[in-house]
Amino acid sequence: MDISKLGMNEEKMRIIQESVPGKQITLSHIIANPDALLYRKLGLDPSVEYSATAIGIMTLCPSETAIIAADLCMKASAARLGFVDRFSGTVIITGTVSEVEASLKAVNEYAEQKLGFTVCEITKT
Repeated sequence: MDISKLGMNEEKMRIIQESVPGKQITLSHIIANPDALLYRKLGLDPSVEYSATAIGIMTLCPSETAIIAADLCMKASAARLGFVDRFSGTVIITGTVSEVEASLKAVNEYAEQKLGFTVCEITKT
């Protein structure tokens, strides 16, 4: 077989990728010991969040699930709600590392077990 002629007469393959919304948590991340500047850039007041040593970020699809996630986050621990957007599916919480972790775990477990979601691993920096 002469590999130099492979593909010479073949048409180029065109691939179209689409994102089909499903039931999923695509991001679940903890930022431990963030700088005060990050709080300000996120629209959070670092003076109010003085006891918060972590920021938790989640992205959910469908986006309205962010409302449920925000509720679960606040009920699972003493974490505080920093931001929720039912249009983008984003939830931001603040608190101690253990509070934020407990809240994210509670959302992941509920979404997977009760709502049948595909969930991602909780990551941390």
